[in-house]
Amino acid sequence: MQDVTISDVARRAGVSKGLVSLALNGRPGVAAGTRQRVLDAAAELGWAPSQQARGLSMRTTFSLGLVVRRDPAVLAADPFFPSFIAGVESVLSTDGWSLVLSVAPDEEAEHRAYEHLARSRVDGFFLTDLRVDDPRPALLAGLRAEAVLVGPAQPGTELPSVNVDDRHGVIAAVEHLVALGHRRIAYVTGDVAMVHGRNRLDAFRQAVTRAGLTTDLIRPGDFSASSGASATSELLADPDPPTAIVYASDPMAVAGLGVLQALEVRVPAEVSVIGFDGVELGGYLHPPLTTVRTDPFGWGVEAARVLRARLGRGTAGTPATDGQHDLAAAELLLRGSTAPVPPRLPRPGALP
Repeated sequence: MQDVTISDVARRAGVSKGLVSLALNGRPGVAAGTRQRVLDAAAELGWAPSQQARGLSMRTTFSLGLVVRRDPAVLAADPFFPSFIAGVESVLSTDGWSLVLSVAPDEEAEHRAYEHLARSRVDGFFLTDLRVDDPRPALLAGLRAEAVLVGPAQPGTELPSVNVDDRHGVIAAVEHLVALGHRRIAYVTGDVAMVHGRNRLDAFRQAVTRAGLTTDLIRPGDFSASSGASATSELLADPDPPTAIVYASDPMAVAGLGVLQALEVRVPAEVSVIGFDGVELGGYLHPPLTTVRTDPFGWGVEAARVLRARLGRGTAGTPATDGQHDLAAAELLLRGSTAPVPPRLPRPGALP
């Protein structure tokens, strides 16, 4: 049987090919009766326009972009992106849209990726890993590309944002440890050049200061497992080591837990440990990891809906596209890696 074409639909409906295109793409200027006649003809012939043809007629690529500038080793272990991407895809896949992912090793490559994708392959972007004084909103404005910020609203741009309050979870973690009697509470930071890394650090400082504690046990990390392990070893070598450690990511916390156990430091009997991410695997560690939980899948869903609405391609029930959209705040998930502060006893295997 010969393939059905748009000409066949136009002939069956008694209209021009251009009118068929307008009717099927929901464009204005087509009478309701004519539109229905075209839809009926297409259904009778079993014809639908290809996504490529629809894209040409509507001047859209039916795809959205995500450019990630991360060290591949850090990205591979990051629990956020797989769940976030799954949430985005759950929205896009329902009507034939797609996500174009590009991983860039440095800032120059990142900017080239945005320029290439904006000019040829995508209709808008998800801006993740927001940075302090981030240049990307201005870059995309110059490219006339739409985007949604995955994080708090940023000064100097009117792009919409979808945000989760990280600070609430970090403060809850510190308050939980203080209630258990801990006074030597350490913190291993994420990358503080990123907005969420800085916000989590600020929240930790705020919480320990409010509790009347010092901030001398803050050690730098970059969200990677290796930085969590290094910082943990350094903290244990402190003349007055911590009785509790809060990490800015679960991979760092898992690595720190491994260092503690290798040195025969009992968790939580001697040192309590709290992570940040809420990954499911943490519940199967020994002891199960107390952590701060967010919902990256729901974050991806909402970000996709906001960006689609921003592009005028949303469906009924999509949210407004301006301002900041706040999701449920991060919350403390209590498992088995925290306990009341221990008595000061010599630790077997502890570093001198």
